[in-house]
Order: sequence, then structure tokens, then C-alpha cells
Amino acid sequence: MSGFSGGFRRWLRRAPGRSAFSGGESTGSGGGGRQDERSAGAGDRQHVRPSWSTRSVAREVFLLQLLLVVLLVAAAVVAFVVQTRRDTMTDARHRTLAAAESFAHSWGLQEALNSNDPTAKLQPLAEAARKASGVDALIVYKLDGITLTHSDPRQIGKHVIGPYAEAARGKPFTRTFEGALGLSVISAAPVKDSSGRVIAIVAAPVTVEKVQKSVNQQLPLFLGTAVAALALAGGGAGLVSRRLSRQTHGLGPVEMTRMYEHHDAVLHAVREGVLIVGGGGRLLLANDEARRLLDLPADAEGRRVDDLGLDRRTAELMASDRIATDEVHLAQDRLLAVNKRSTTPYGAHQASVVTLRDTTELRWLSGRAEVARERLRLLYDAGGRIGATLNVVRTAEELAQVAVPRFADIVTVELQEPVLKGEEPSVAGSALRRAALAGLTPDHPLYPVGELITAAPGTPAATSADQVRSMVEPDLAGSTAWRPQDPERARRILDHGVHSLAVVPLRARGVVLGMVYFWRSGSSPPFDDEDLSFAEELAGRAAVGIDNARRYTRERTMAMTLQRSLMPRGLPDQDALDVAHRYLPARAGVGGDWFDVIPLPGARVALVVGDVVGHGLHAAATMGRLRIAVHNFSALDLSPDELLGHVDELVTHIDVQDEDGEEVPAITGATCLYVIYDSVSGRVSVATAGHLPPAVAYPDGRVEFLYSPVSPPLGLGTGLPFQTAELSLPEGSRLVLYTDGLVENRSRDLDAGLEALRAALAGPDRTPEDTCATVMQSLLPARSTDDVALLVARTRRLDPAHVAEWDVPRDPAAVGPVRNACVRQLVDWGLETVAFGTELILSELITNAIRHGAEPIHVRLLHTRTLICEVSDGSSTSPHIRQAKDTDEEGRGLFLVAQFAEHWGTRYSPRGKTIWAAQVIAPDALPSEEEPSEDLLNQWEQRGQW
Repeated sequence: MSGFSGGFRRWLRRAPGRSAFSGGESTGSGGGGRQDERSAGAGDRQHVRPSWSTRSVAREVFLLQLLLVVLLVAAAVVAFVVQTRRDTMTDARHRTLAAAESFAHSWGLQEALNSNDPTAKLQPLAEAARKASGVDALIVYKLDGITLTHSDPRQIGKHVIGPYAEAARGKPFTRTFEGALGLSVISAAPVKDSSGRVIAIVAAPVTVEKVQKSVNQQLPLFLGTAVAALALAGGGAGLVSRRLSRQTHGLGPVEMTRMYEHHDAVLHAVREGVLIVGGGGRLLLANDEARRLLDLPADAEGRRVDDLGLDRRTAELMASDRIATDEVHLAQDRLLAVNKRSTTPYGAHQASVVTLRDTTELRWLSGRAEVARERLRLLYDAGGRIGATLNVVRTAEELAQVAVPRFADIVTVELQEPVLKGEEPSVAGSALRRAALAGLTPDHPLYPVGELITAAPGTPAATSADQVRSMVEPDLAGSTAWRPQDPERARRILDHGVHSLAVVPLRARGVVLGMVYFWRSGSSPPFDDEDLSFAEELAGRAAVGIDNARRYTRERTMAMTLQRSLMPRGLPDQDALDVAHRYLPARAGVGGDWFDVIPLPGARVALVVGDVVGHGLHAAATMGRLRIAVHNFSALDLSPDELLGHVDELVTHIDVQDEDGEEVPAITGATCLYVIYDSVSGRVSVATAGHLPPAVAYPDGRVEFLYSPVSPPLGLGTGLPFQTAELSLPEGSRLVLYTDGLVENRSRDLDAGLEALRAALAGPDRTPEDTCATVMQSLLPARSTDDVALLVARTRRLDPAHVAEWDVPRDPAAVGPVRNACVRQLVDWGLETVAFGTELILSELITNAIRHGAEPIHVRLLHTRTLICEVSDGSSTSPHIRQAKDTDEEGRGLFLVAQFAEHWGTRYSPRGKTIWAAQVIAPDALPSEEEPSEDLLNQWEQRGQW
């Protein structure tokens, strides 16, 4: 019946101008009915045919009623006019006759007639009587026909013409004829003497024109009344027709006939039960099929559904306002699919349409189809939920949660130890650790999560693991094979109501990762072979997710291990900066952020922060390559712009070499910030390769960003030079270097992040450790999607008393005085223990500058945790150590410098170069004296060569 009901509803909601019973209208199927029901439920009400369609019954009735009203009103107007004219003429006759007889019998009339001048006496009397009676004239004449009185004086004395013979014979009369006044109604009455003889005649005429005028004066009122009656009748007919149109939904006569034919078909021919139930739970209509399916009595229509002997659940559904779709109800020995919808969207009366379909034979098939649909939905949900986190344990938990309670009452998942660690699984049959459990209360009898379980030989678990196959145990109480694992626990499991078990291995790429156990308890049906097939499908999908998570875990572990090995394990000792740092890897995977603190000669320190695009092993390896490159170039003591230029060139060469081999992501897009702080002058030199600017927090609480000239990231190959920005900082300022993961994320743009960083750094002075904690707490999101590196360094200034400087003229004789001044300065600093080595180093370096360098020549001693000797000159030629022959006069000076100095090197500047040597300030660091120092110094002074 659902097919017919869908078509019936579509007929009720047909498009304007179309017949509800046209041949193109398809009854459809039950699905079509449900589609219409959904439309009705959503409140989408279709429009019916316009009420005044030329084919509608309502319009035809209206036109017929209007025509009848017009005819009736027109007839009434005509009859009224005719009757009014007739009444007016009758009134005129009566009035003229009364006037004539009254004047004829008036006192003194005979005397006036017998007088010498009857006209003179009668004319005034006649005019007065005429005006009083409302006639047009009172004519008095004798039997000779001569007029004695008249309303028209010109007619007096003339011979009257008219049918007055009857009046002359003594009998009054009334006639209509053409007289002196025109067509008139004239009444004549005889005037008799005392003997009864007629001596004169009195005539009283009223013109027909005056009668017609009287009728015409009433005609507008007649017509107005007629129009009002017509409008009233037409409006009433319109209201009746509109109501009829609503009742018939604008149908035409043919459609009405077809509708009732279909109505009879619904009642008698349709093989699906149809009932109409009113708002009060009263049955309004039931077709033959509904009577048969429900065994309704003959007088069922009009009775309440509660009184029809129906099943209580079915009667409650019919009497309620609840909507039902394919609900199964029991009616005697039949299973009926009941659909119920409200008729409110299609009519003003509150009622419900109930359709019944006998589904007894299809119930078993539909039940299996529903089970199949439910399992398909479960597989679909499992595909969306399992494996989304790339976490091995979480994926196992998702498998357990998605299967409970839709497939099993309890699910446990056990995985191999190597799998949990992200390693390759071992051979089948090894011990498994319980990774997930779902569906039980805290006091459950099963092994808890985290328990290492070793299957006892001969148990189903051991058999399944060894032979790598699935198995099902429909009746655990009747099986003893699984009890030897833990007899006491097995008894508790049975006492808990568990009665069926399905065991399925988690297999991926042909390797068993673990086992999943599906348990059923209580009233749930036992597992069968079909359930086992579905469990294998579900476990197979979960195994892929677990294997992906395992491999991701392995890669992440390797990347984190590589990253930790490449990141600085500690900060080097130096006196220029107090440094604190933080590094937080992203949860999505190991990234390529790094930082570094590199001591430089001359009481200087380099701070480095970089960021490699991407995550994973490649990003970590690339970070390591860049960090090593920066370290190596820092050993050359280059300026920040020169160093980044060399790193950029190196990255470009690496990308070109990688293109010739396997496909690996390019390094292009990596950023780097390089900062050098000089503790002697307090100056900061900054160069950036596409990195965010460092922040400077001054001791007074101000915060600003040190923007260096814009430069592209590393590896773009633009050929643009890098530039350096310099700034002098007061002691106690904090340099803050960071990566973009700290200030930028999906919910916050870069400008807002920089302002938040400024706010976190502002305020009172804090230690670098406190600054790191404050910044991370204020800016770090709850779940970071990118690595975060933070480096905070508070500046120190070298005490000016620990700095000594001399300008040296280009004269070999100046070597001795400068050397002696340096020795005195060392004595003042309490460094007599290193005075001998310092003299040798300064002698070699100053002599070399005088002989091979250019002016100006400058000497500087720096007393830090080491003693640093620096000799600068205006030449860019750098010495280099070499192996001198026995016969060579030169070439041994750098060997002596290298022997007495812990480190030495050359630093270039725009004005030349600086050769420096650092000595450890400790007595045990002194070299053995193989010859007197004065003799050795004199020899070097005389030779003055390397």
C-alpha cells in the first residue's frame, strides 16, 4: 500500500494545472511514499490547483450562481418598474375621479353656473381645488361643450373635445386620451341640479408625462437596490464557491469523477490496508484490506480504535500523534508493517493516515538484511574511527570501542611487545600484552590493561597464535580447552555471564601483530561462522591501522633519537651571556627546529635559531646538516651575513646533488637567524635568512623587535646578498630568539603572535629561565602542531678593567716596549703564571704584523676565564702554519704560538684582520722551559720572522 499511498499523496500535492489522475503519474514504491513522508515531515507543503481555474467545479458553480442572480435581479427590477407604473396610473385615476366628483358636488357650484359670468366665479374655485387635489386641471363645461374653467386660461371658452357623453348621461367615468394638455388620465363627473338633471360636467385630468416622471423619480432607488442585491448575492456566491474550491482542492468535474473512482479503488481494490483515524482516535475510514488484516467489524467506522479489539500497542499508535515508519505490529498471527503520517499538511482537519502491509513472510529476510546493513555501517564507522591517531595503543582502544556493543559485549586487544614499541613484530606465539579492553565494569574478571599474557599450551589462544588462524567458541561453558590458561579466572568469567568467544589474529603484511578477543554475555546470541567472518574483516581493517601506527611510531622514535643526537646536549661555558632555552617537538611529528650557542674568540658569542620545513626523519637530518654547517662556518669567525651566504650556497649545492639521486624533499624554505654578541663593546650583529626577527627586552621593561634587512630563506638560489643589522645593548638586556611555532598557529596569525610575545616579555626584569617559563606558558597552544624552539640570553659586559689595548707603530723597536707593557698588565691582573707564554705569543704576532702587515697595528688583551691576545693590522693577508725545513730561516713562529696557546685563529674585518690566541689561566697549563726566556725572546726579536 506504501506505493499507492505515495501516489495518493502526490495526487494531493500535484503541480498547478495538472490532473491528479493523468497517465504520467506513477504510483512508485514504498520508497516513494517515504520520500513524500519526509517532505511532509519537513513541512514542505505543495500548492494545489488555483481555486479559479477554468476547469474547476467551484468556478462553474460560481458562474452559474452569478448568472441566476443577475437574471433574478433584472426580472425583479422590471417587475418593480411595471408595478410602480401601474400603481401610479391607478392612483392618478382615483385622484382625478375624486377631484372631479368632489368639485362637482361642491356647494355653490349650481349658483355659479346659473350666474351671468360663471367663469369669473368658478375659475378661482377650480384653481384652488386643483392645487389642493394635485391634478393638472379642473375643467368645468356645460352640456354645450363650452369650457368654463381650465388651468390654461387660453382654453376657456373653447369647445371641449372628448368622450363626455357618458358623463352627460349622469355617470362618472375615467379615460386616458389625448386632450388639450396632451396624453392624460381624465376623470369626468356630472353636475346635477336638485331634480337630478345633468347641467354641467367637471373633468379632472392628470398628464401621463407627470405619472411617468413620478415613476422615474423612484427608478434610481430601484436600480441602487438592485445593484446592492446583485453585489450581495454575487459575494455570497463567491464565498460559497471559494469554500467549495478549498473542499475540492480546485478540481474539475472530470478530476472529481476520477478521484472518487480512485477512492473506490482504495477502498476495494488496493491490496494494502488504509485507515483514516480522526483527531479523537475515532476511525473515519477503512478499506477492505485493512478490515481483513485487522479483522474489523462491519460498523468499525465511526467507533474509537480502542473499541475495535486491536492489539494494545497498535491501538495506542493509531490513537496517538506519533509518526511511525515500518513499525512491526502483531495482529493475530500476522506481522504487519505499520506506517502512520498526519494529514495536517494536506487539510484543515486533524487526522492520520495509517497503512498496513503484511510482512510475515518477509520478516526473516528483512531481519537478515538489517543485520547486514548494521554490519556495513559498523565497518564504515570503523574505517573512520580506527587508526586516525597513528598511536598503537589508541588504535587498539578504538578497535575495542567501535565493536562494543554493536558486535560484541566485551572486546580485548593484545599486542606483541615489539609492536607496542614501534618495532617489527616477532614470530607468532610470543607473549602478548593487553593493550585495550572495552565493555566491562571496573570489577571485571579479565586480565587488566597492561598485563603481559603468555598463552598456555593447548589453549585456544595459543592455538590461534601459533597457527595464525581465527576460531569461534559458541559455548564457553561446555568447552574445556580454554580453561587451563587460568582455571580460577575462567570460572569468574563464566560467573560474569560470558558465554561465547571469537578469537581473531591481527594480521598485517602477512605478520601477526597481536590478537583480538570478542566476547558475548547475557542474552546476546552466541557467535557463529558468519560472525567470525565479520570479526576477521573488522580485525583486518584494525590491523592495517595498528601497523601504520607502529611504523609511524618507529619513524617518530628514530626521528626523535636522531634529533636529540643532533641537538645541543648542553650549553657551552662562556662569560658573555646568561642563556636559557626550551625545545618542544610537535605532536604531529618531529620537526626541523634547532638552536645553538657558539662561543667565539674575542669574548663574543653566536646565537643561532633555525627552522626546516616539514616533519620526520628528513627534517631532522636536514636540521643536523645545517647545524653542522653553521658550526663549521662559525669556526672561520665570519660576520653574520657572510656566514648565511655560505650556508645558503651550501644548501643550494645539496639540493642540486639530491636531484641527481633518489627523490627526497629539497631543503628549500629553511630559515636561519644568526646573532653575534660582543661582550666588550655590547654590540649585537644580526642577519636573517627568512627567519622571524629577534626580540630585545631592555632592563627598563621596553620590548622591541630587531628587524634586520629582509632576506630570503635558504636554498632559493636568488643570488641576493644577506645584510647585517647592528645595535648596542645595555647590560642586562635580554635577547629572545624563537621559531614560528611559538607565535603562529591556526587560531592566531603572525602579527597577533608577535604582540602576544611582546606582552609576555614586557614588565620587570626576569632571569632567562623565568622568561622562558613565562613565554611558553603565555603563548604555547594546548596542542602544538609545529616545533617550538626558544632561546633567551641576558647580556653581560666585560669589565673595562679586564681590557687592555695599545697602538703599535710599524717599527721593530716598538715590540719590546709593548711586550713589557703587556707583562705589567698581566702582573696587575695576577696572571704572572702565563706571562712567559704571553710574551712569546705577542712577540711573534706583533713582529709578523710589523713585517708583513699594514698600519694601523693594534694590540688588545682580554681577561676572561681565558687570556685572549689579539693583534690587528690593516692587511688582509693571513699567516698559516707550515712544516719548516732545517735550513729554513723562517716558518717556525706559528708552531710556538700553537704550543703556548690553547686556541688561535684569524678574524677578518673591513679594515684588515685580527690574529688571536687564547691561553688557559692555570699553573698546570704552562709549557716546560727548555731555554731561558730572555734568550729566546731576544732571538725572536732579532730575527723578527715566522
